[in-house]
Amino acid sequence: MAGIFFELGIIIALAAVSSVFMKLIRQPLIIGYIAAGIIAGPLFLNLAQSDAFIAFSQIGIALLLFIVGLNLDFKTLKQVGAVSLLTGIGQVLFTFIISYAVSNLLGFSAISSLYISIALTFSSTIIAVKLLSDRHDMDSLHGKITVGFLLVQDFIAIIILMFLSPTFKSGSFIGLAAFALIKVIGIVIALLAISNYLLPRILNFAARSQELLFLFGISWMLALSVALSRLGFSIETGALFAGISLASSPFHLEIGSKLKPLRDFFVILFFASLGAQMIFTHGSGALLKIIALSLVVLVAKPLIIMLIMGVMGFRKRIGFMTGLATAQVSEFSLILVLLGMSLGHLGQETVSIVTVATLITIAGSTYMTMYSDRLYAFFSKQLSIFERKKLMSEGFRGEKFKIILFGYNRIGYSLVKSFKKLKKKFLIVDYNPEVISLLEKEKVPYKYGDASDAELLGELDMNSVELVISTIPQLETNLLLIRRIRNASSKTIVIMTSHQIDEAFRLYHAGADYVIMPHFLGGEHASALIEKFGTNISKFIREKIRHIHELSNRKGCGHEHPVHN
Repeated sequence: MAGIFFELGIIIALAAVSSVFMKLIRQPLIIGYIAAGIIAGPLFLNLAQSDAFIAFSQIGIALLLFIVGLNLDFKTLKQVGAVSLLTGIGQVLFTFIISYAVSNLLGFSAISSLYISIALTFSSTIIAVKLLSDRHDMDSLHGKITVGFLLVQDFIAIIILMFLSPTFKSGSFIGLAAFALIKVIGIVIALLAISNYLLPRILNFAARSQELLFLFGISWMLALSVALSRLGFSIETGALFAGISLASSPFHLEIGSKLKPLRDFFVILFFASLGAQMIFTHGSGALLKIIALSLVVLVAKPLIIMLIMGVMGFRKRIGFMTGLATAQVSEFSLILVLLGMSLGHLGQETVSIVTVATLITIAGSTYMTMYSDRLYAFFSKQLSIFERKKLMSEGFRGEKFKIILFGYNRIGYSLVKSFKKLKKKFLIVDYNPEVISLLEKEKVPYKYGDASDAELLGELDMNSVELVISTIPQLETNLLLIRRIRNASSKTIVIMTSHQIDEAFRLYHAGADYVIMPHFLGGEHASALIEKFGTNISKFIREKIRHIHELSNRKGCGHEHPVHN
């Protein structure tokens, strides 16, 4: 008993130290967890040998997949849009083909190449969303497409995981797959019935106590995992099914939030155990394979995404930013190769190669996303081959406007009303094809383009413009706009947007006349209403009716208030 406590203590301490280092170099903590396992494993300290440690790591996988399932409602597939759906499916298909070809060339067996190519197709939702949040890009066009694209990938990964079971160790693949499909259909039908008729009653009762809700969530996950393991599926598949069965429940967020601290602890052990299992018998050969597989993810995957999005009519910048944010291997992929090893399909060295490639791609995509604006500026001309300029009307050319608005989003929707009241010619610049279609339909003057594109800015006549407003929160783009505007005229009123106080100061210093900070405007507006209406309820009711009408109009335009998790 003392041995397992000693092992856990050392591994947690190593994870803490390595995570602090990862934080300093601005890398995801997952890398720190795996690094702790490598140090504790046979390559260095050779500590993580206990069966209890391995069992704890398996619990971590189950908890991780259970919470993933909790947040995956199949109804959300309708909301991701055609762009995310086609990009997600297309990227998975083409990356699979390229990865399989590369794996074969590297000398992997057919079954190993199959696992590796599937593993490389999936991007990490956890890492990508964190990177987008850090850059305040969750509400941008490429942020929305990326999140929807990752959601599609998650559903594909879930379908693949459903068919990985111990029954695939031997026998005809086609026969086993058909039998597994029949079992999956039967389980889905049974869970649908339980989710619709039995679980709501149990949850309504359990929700009266937070402790009881927590206990039920754990019990349901374990019960379904054991039940499905008896039917020939893996424990991980059972945990995933358990989460999905509760995803449509109104209490799924509460269950997930209660389990997250427990999940985080066991997930540390899972990634640490992954690092502890690394073994390389052919050093130079393994290094070549790691580099080749990493390049497939860091280079080929973003190029595939840019190609698909270019064909669909998106500007090169959107495809570039989406590609960089998703240029890493997913945590799903690590679970996939571990299951493959447990089924006897993969060797330990193959799993080690995929794990190291995962670390390299996570680190690489993190830095590439952090410096994506500079990288885009450097490669902008070469990226033009991914842009179909003739696909969409460029909008108004050669005309002079008094007002130019960059970014027709939620803020821009309100500003256009004021522009019309001023009765001055205005132009909207946006790179979202859906927005452009809406503006074209409503006969609003527009130009299809990206504010960070120097060529586009050169086409705009800034000399006679009286007012320029940017609703784009990216600092580098706004600084570029200010420089271009101030070079043309010192009298133009320049209004920028920022989500950070320090960035707002930089915009003011660069020459902005006013900086919109959306997160602070809500409080100012509520304060103004209180000063205006006092405690007169009838005035607030009139404002309520006006606001409901405004929200209905925005809903019709497809607007939604951004959600920050």
